[in-house]
Amino acid sequence: MNDMTSINAAYVFKPAPVPTLPVAGSQALFPVHRIYCVGRNFADHAIEMGHDPNKEPPFFFQKNPDTLVLAGSDFPYPSETKDVHHEVELVVALKSGGDNIPLDKALDCVYGYAVGLDMTRRDLQGEAKKLGRPWETGKAFEASAPCGPLHPVEQVGHPSNGAIWLKVNGEIRQNGDLNQMIWKVPEMIAYLSRLFTLKAGDLIFAGTPAGVGAIVKGDEMVAHVDGVDEVSFVVA
Repeated sequence: MNDMTSINAAYVFKPAPVPTLPVAGSQALFPVHRIYCVGRNFADHAIEMGHDPNKEPPFFFQKNPDTLVLAGSDFPYPSETKDVHHEVELVVALKSGGDNIPLDKALDCVYGYAVGLDMTRRDLQGEAKKLGRPWETGKAFEASAPCGPLHPVEQVGHPSNGAIWLKVNGEIRQNGDLNQMIWKVPEMIAYLSRLFTLKAGDLIFAGTPAGVGAIVKGDEMVAHVDGVDEVSFVVA
């Protein structure tokens, strides 16, 4: 009988490489397991999207790890859309995980932080919302997760306040502060661990401030989080 778990079993085809993020100031690579994104985690963004931030528990959606785009690469304008939006976010990278992680132990799981973009095909997301369907076509398309290098906690601490902004062609589009997050990093980790088994290699995109808007080919997006990093991506 065939043993599908045998270490000697041959793959049908060569497996895809493990998605990774570089670690700033190091040759080390951080292997990415899953990407979780928290929705409407800044009150002003929840309001601009037509929701009441005071009535909603946190909710999450996922992007595939191979949707990451590394800093220095272009963001390719995706197909089947005419309305692609930028969303600048703090990215939390986990070095450990588990189930039902206590709030006071949540930050022990964090390896470091980065600056990322949750790129969104807003028109496709809007259609999915109207029909009560999942958001994958709007959120989890190829190259939908541009992300800068990781900065370990030993270098940047656990940022909980400071500016988070995004410029397009030198003009500010989004401008907020990390202290405006409705659900803080420890709360996100603890809550998420009740829904999923978190693991080393997981990334959490922690939500975006107001000012999301459309980009077009040729635009340059510059994303910044105080005390973490500043990264840029050109829309190709």
